[in-house]
Amino acid sequence: MSTEDFLSGESGTVAGRRRVLLEARDRWLDLSAVASGRRLRLRRAARRQPPRRRVLVLGVERPELPGLMRSASAELARSRHAVELHVTPAGERGKFENVSALLQAHPPSGHDWLIVIDDDVALPRGFLDVFLFLAERFELRLAQPAHRLASHAGWAVTRRRRRCVARETAFVEIGPLTAFHSTTFERLLPFPPLRYGWGLDAHWSALAREHRWRIGVIDATPIMHGLRPVAASYGHEQAIAEARGFLADRPYVRREEAQRTLVEHRRW
Repeated sequence: MSTEDFLSGESGTVAGRRRVLLEARDRWLDLSAVASGRRLRLRRAARRQPPRRRVLVLGVERPELPGLMRSASAELARSRHAVELHVTPAGERGKFENVSALLQAHPPSGHDWLIVIDDDVALPRGFLDVFLFLAERFELRLAQPAHRLASHAGWAVTRRRRRCVARETAFVEIGPLTAFHSTTFERLLPFPPLRYGWGLDAHWSALAREHRWRIGVIDATPIMHGLRPVAASYGHEQAIAEARGFLADRPYVRREEAQRTLVEHRRW
């Protein structure tokens, strides 16, 4: 286990026989949501609430993954909400260097939500409407979709849970998809000048606790983040060193607290 208490201390990569078994479990959970009628009821509810929102989506795309961002963009565009999407090629900059540049070029003022998305995520059909419905239903100010069980995910708390539609948690991670409600913009934006962004989510989560914001994971819209191992495109040591320096004089949520689920929501 890593000695750094801003990291989960676990490998998030899912492979081999374990991946096959977890994919089967994912399919069973998907079928259960359909058979119970929960998926249909959620989609119907999400057609009416919340009122049509303005959503700014920012993404960074790498050349080794051509077309993957296009698929996620198409899914987001199917939403009934007003989605404004901007994607930039990664180039030589890190994720948060690129996202910060996008934010400067496309300020989020006037938008109800900001979403930052990675380029290696598969979104379920009807994702955004249900995601925003549940995020607003439970008054979440920072939110992320749960990972499918077979997804690469470094934090156990972010994996989908049976029977839950959403959970209030002590922690929301920096990716692969993070949603920020407009009430957080003044405090969290612009992002600090970081290249990798590790540890930033631990700091955000501490600020959420300080401001008494509800934050959480939406289990009803699980995503697949399994197209390459976690942090495959850059070095762990550089990312850890950057996080260590960033958090040295800032509050942050430690590993044990970050893994906590505070409230489970099974109905909406």
